[in-house]
Amino acid sequence: MKERCLWHDTSPEPPLALTMLQGEHRTDVLVIGGGITGLSTALHLAEAGVDVTLIEAGDVPSGASGRNVGLVNAGMWIPPDDIREVLGEEIGERANTILGGAPAVVFSLIERHGIACQATRTGTLHLAHNGKGEQELARRAEQLQRRGAPVELLEAAACQEHLGTRRIHRALLDHRAGTLNPSAYTRGLARAAKAAGAHLHTHSAATGVARAGDGWRVTTAHGSVQAQRLVLATNANTEDRWNEVRRHFFVGHFYQVASRPLSGEAADEILPGHQGAWDTRMVLSSIRRDAEGRLILGSLGKGEGKPAAFLRCWANRIQRHYFPQLGSVEWECSWTGRIGFTPDHTLRLFELAPGVLGVSGYNGRGITTGTVVGKGFARYLISGEDDALPLPIRTPRPIRARALRSSGYESGFTLYHTGQCLRVLS
Repeated sequence: MKERCLWHDTSPEPPLALTMLQGEHRTDVLVIGGGITGLSTALHLAEAGVDVTLIEAGDVPSGASGRNVGLVNAGMWIPPDDIREVLGEEIGERANTILGGAPAVVFSLIERHGIACQATRTGTLHLAHNGKGEQELARRAEQLQRRGAPVELLEAAACQEHLGTRRIHRALLDHRAGTLNPSAYTRGLARAAKAAGAHLHTHSAATGVARAGDGWRVTTAHGSVQAQRLVLATNANTEDRWNEVRRHFFVGHFYQVASRPLSGEAADEILPGHQGAWDTRMVLSSIRRDAEGRLILGSLGKGEGKPAAFLRCWANRIQRHYFPQLGSVEWECSWTGRIGFTPDHTLRLFELAPGVLGVSGYNGRGITTGTVVGKGFARYLISGEDDALPLPIRTPRPIRARALRSSGYESGFTLYHTGQCLRVLS
């Protein structure tokens, strides 16, 4: 089992031939970060005729945007009533409405730009792993249906039909959602942004930001860009000390393990509708198939640095729990992505300085949230209106004890997975 990202290797969208930034440049808006948020911002600005430049420290994609599960989910991680309680009634319902419609925005971009990302639009499944989870899904279903969302609770035989397992007795099917290859989607956004006129540069990490007249000057190893306004779209991969976004999230990880392509009657029973799924465990597990029939299992925590035997043991434990009919499965590869967490599980949108926008805290919902935030940033930069964003632009307080929170989460995840491997936990 090799440590490599399956999505990069199987992306129908080829890598773009992009150059390093060299020399002195000027632009209206400079976007730092070539993930989904940054590329969506650049694409929508370029389509509106704004001169926009984007710089990325690595390739496109190299960070979280190309390494996630690939679930095109609606909403935030927490239920809509909880969102309203955290953010207040007016802003909470605004977030529920905009993020509830986010999958449609993603699929519209895919269709409009012909992005070859193996997208499915058959929904996602939230799985109740025990009685408490069943109650939680009933609560979510009621809240979503009250807001007119096309979701349904599946019970007993319907669960087995959709999932191919007898272990789940209740699941929430969200018809708004779907799946895709996240690396291919990110590359497709880059291709569309470049075609629209955006200037994209890879291997061009920002090394510093300073005031320059009424704008900003951003330096890289081999050049610089002067811009009137900046968008810091670095989120979970923010590490530079000059970048204040790093103070507004704490780092988490999510690893995945993929099998070799599976075929046959037993394999065909598993997720026959091609939905992606995740469960209600405190340390959740994700389950999906790719376009070639691989079974892909994931969970919160860092897979990098752990022995392959540990990851194989964990994957075998989850597979045999849910899908014993498969027998022995050969695991092909594993990889890890980063998540930007916030204590209240909601994102943050802020203007760190005049003309400098930032975002953090997608809490594992980067595909849809990043896409609509990028579109909303573009509208705000053009018109000054932030009504297309899930939240108003604010200046929140930095998160305290970020390193301690990250360490505590990772220790808890590892302990939980060890318990699963040792069969202490089901």
